[in-house]
Amino acid sequence: MLRLTKKADYGLMALKYLAEHVDNGAQSAKDIAEAYHIPAQLLAKILQTLAKGGLLVSTAGTRGGYALAKPANEISAFEVIRTIDGPLFITSCITIHGACDLTSTCTIKEPLRKVNDSIKELLSGITIGDLAESPETGTALGSGLVTIAL
Repeated sequence: MLRLTKKADYGLMALKYLAEHVDNGAQSAKDIAEAYHIPAQLLAKILQTLAKGGLLVSTAGTRGGYALAKPANEISAFEVIRTIDGPLFITSCITIHGACDLTSTCTIKEPLRKVNDSIKELLSGITIGDLAESPETGTALGSGLVTIAL
């Protein structure tokens, strides 16, 4: 089963929170952690990683905290996951380090590459704005986001 890491999951939750509270200015890691019952120290490290990756801006001081570096509909789920976890690969034969030892006899590399590309494309098409709640309706935007056809 393909799963997000806890860090990626928490990162997506935090950006969703920031998108829903964009009008309230910067939000503290503590407030976000409390809203989702996430360990505060872990979330702080994740938010720092996202800030270093250019997805968040960090403001110091008593009214400081984190805010989205660009509009929520311009930040994809794929960007968040890649910033936190690095490149996304579903199998060890598809890596940034090149081919494995079985390349010449492998019969599944190409189908798995297609699956990997499809997952990347799907996650690239889902934005933080899609994950955030609509202020007018209180319902999630972009219902029916995920459809995988083989």
